[in-house]
Amino acid sequence: MPLKQPESMDECVYFTQRSLDSGKGSVKVWVFRQTCPKCKKAIMGKPRDSKGKVKTRANEYVCPSCGHSVEKKAYEESLTANAEYKCPGCGSAGEAQIPYKRKNIDGIPTLRFQCSKCHANIDVTKKMKERKGKGGDFDDDGD
Repeated sequence: MPLKQPESMDECVYFTQRSLDSGKGSVKVWVFRQTCPKCKKAIMGKPRDSKGKVKTRANEYVCPSCGHSVEKKAYEESLTANAEYKCPGCGSAGEAQIPYKRKNIDGIPTLRFQCSKCHANIDVTKKMKERKGKGGDFDDDGD
């Protein structure tokens, strides 16, 4: 059964679409927001200020219907990440689901999926992060 695709970014906590290994493969990852575990009427979201603007750096998710709140880390770890990919190793296309919990791989928070055919690792890192020991080192010789 194919994975349900998001119709809007409002449905998602996380969404990314990237090419892998210089265009040999690609991955699209999305994580749907959950309904409130208490009232089961509304979808949980970040709190809003008095003007109705979403607080982007909030440390909790709040139900707009009943006001129930859950800590950000606990809420996000209860979600499921969905991926649609083309494996850069074997070229096969596939889908996968894993818990939405980033693991530290080479010092970078990463979502790691495995190709269903060749079992190669497909890593989705946080944007703008580089692996330790690769790039980012500056020569400080006083020039």
